[in-house]
Amino acid sequence: MKLKCRIFSRTVLCLVISAATGCGTLNTDLSVPEKEIPKTFPNPKGDATIAGIDWRQYFTDPLLVELIDTAVRNNLDLQIALQRIEMSRSSVKLANGALLPKVGLNVGGGVRKFGLYTMDGAGNASTYITPGQIVPENLTDIFLGLQASWEVDVWGKLRNQRKAAISQYLASVEGSRFVISNLVADVAIHYNELLALDNELDIIRQTLRKQQEALEVIKLQKETGRANELAVQQFSAQLLNSEVLEKQTLQRITETENRINFLLGRYPQPLPRNKDVLFQAVSRQILAGIPSQLLENRPDIRAAEFEIEASKFDLKAAKAAFYPNFNITATLGFQAFNPEFLFQSPASLAYSLMGTLVAPLINMNALKAQFNTAKANQLTAMYNYQKTILNGYVEVANQLSNLRNLQRMQELKKQQSETLQKSVDTSKELYRSARATYLEVLIAQQNALQANLELIDVIKQERLSTVNIYRALGGGWR
Repeated sequence: MKLKCRIFSRTVLCLVISAATGCGTLNTDLSVPEKEIPKTFPNPKGDATIAGIDWRQYFTDPLLVELIDTAVRNNLDLQIALQRIEMSRSSVKLANGALLPKVGLNVGGGVRKFGLYTMDGAGNASTYITPGQIVPENLTDIFLGLQASWEVDVWGKLRNQRKAAISQYLASVEGSRFVISNLVADVAIHYNELLALDNELDIIRQTLRKQQEALEVIKLQKETGRANELAVQQFSAQLLNSEVLEKQTLQRITETENRINFLLGRYPQPLPRNKDVLFQAVSRQILAGIPSQLLENRPDIRAAEFEIEASKFDLKAAKAAFYPNFNITATLGFQAFNPEFLFQSPASLAYSLMGTLVAPLINMNALKAQFNTAKANQLTAMYNYQKTILNGYVEVANQLSNLRNLQRMQELKKQQSETLQKSVDTSKELYRSARATYLEVLIAQQNALQANLELIDVIKQERLSTVNIYRALGGGWR
C-alpha cells in the first residue's frame, strides 16, 4: 500500500511539472571538467610555508607594523567588507525564520450591511443575535486574537535556502579575510616604495651637488680658455635635468604617502619611516610549501568554494519551487458585534484552521527561467573556483621565479653601480689631464646616476616580491 502511494504521488508531481519541463530536465547534479593541481611548485623546498605566519612576525620593521595595525583598524574597504558579513548574518536569520510559523496579533473591526433580498439579509431580519434583539441592520464585527501561518517545508525548499544563506555568510567571512590580506600587502608594498623613493631622492641630491661642483669647474676652465661655452651649456643642461628629476621624485613621495594614508583611513599626514631599512637583508627564508595548501590558506579560494555550496543549495531550492506548496493557516481569538460581548467566553471564542496545497501551473516558464539561472550560477561558481585556484598557483610560481631572478640581478647591479662610480672619478682625472672630453665626463655621471637608481629599484622589487609571495601563499589575514 505504501509503495502504491509513493508511485501515485510521484506520478502526480511529474504531471504537475511536465507541461513546461518534463520530469527528467530538473537535473541538479552538475559538474565541470576539473584540472588537477600540480603536486609541487617549481624548485620545491619542502612542505613548510610562510602563509601561516602572523603579519606582525613576518614584517620586522616596527614602523611598518604600526602602520598596518592602523590600517586594519580604520581601512574603509575593510569596514565595508565587515558590513557585508553583518548583512549575510541577517540573511541567515531571515532564512531560519522562514522555517518557523508566523504568528501575529490580529486586532480588527468592521461593519457590514446585507441587502434585504439576499440569503444573509433575509436570515438576519428574523434571527435573534441576543435574547430579544434581532441582528442589527448595520452589523459590526470586532476580532481580537492570534493569527498564524506556516509553510510546511515538504520538499526542502526553505531548508536549502537556509543552507545557501549560511554558505553565503561563510563566503563573506572569507571575503573579509581576503580584504585584510590584500590590505596588509598593499600597505607593505607602498611603504617599501616610499623607502625606495627616499633613497632615490638622496642619490639624486648627491648627484646634484657633484654636478654643481663640475659646472663650477667648467666655468672656471672657460675663463682660463681650457673649455668653451658648449661645455658649460652641456653641464648646465645636465644639472637642470637632475633638478627636474628631484621634483618628480618629491611628487612621487607625496603621492605614495597619500596612498598609504588613504589605506589607513585618514587624511594626508607625514609618515615616520627609516629609509635605511630598505638595505636590510630579508631575514626570513621564503618557503612556499605545496600547492594543495593554497586551498586552505587563501581566503579567496575558500570563498569561491563556499560560493559553489551556496549555488548548489540555490539550485535545489529552485527545483523545489516546481512542487506544490503546503500552507497551514489558523486563527484563535475573540469575536463579537459589540465590545461588551467580546470576552464572554466561550460564546465569543472564535477559531479557524485550514490547510492548502497549491501547485504552480500557469507560471511554469518563470519557474523554469529561475531554475536555469540557478543552474548557470552554479556552473559559473564552479568555473570561478577553478580559475581562482589556477590564479593562485600562477601568482606563487611567478613570485618565486621573480624573487630568484631579482636576487641575481641585485648582485649584478651592485657591481655595475660600483664600476660606473669609479668611471666618474676616472673621467674627471682624465679630463683634468686633457685625455678625456667633457662629453665623456657627462656620460659617466649620467650612467652612474642611472645605475644607482636602477640598483635602488631592484632592491625595492626584491622586497616587494617577498610581500607579494606572502600574499599569494595566503598570508596576512591571520
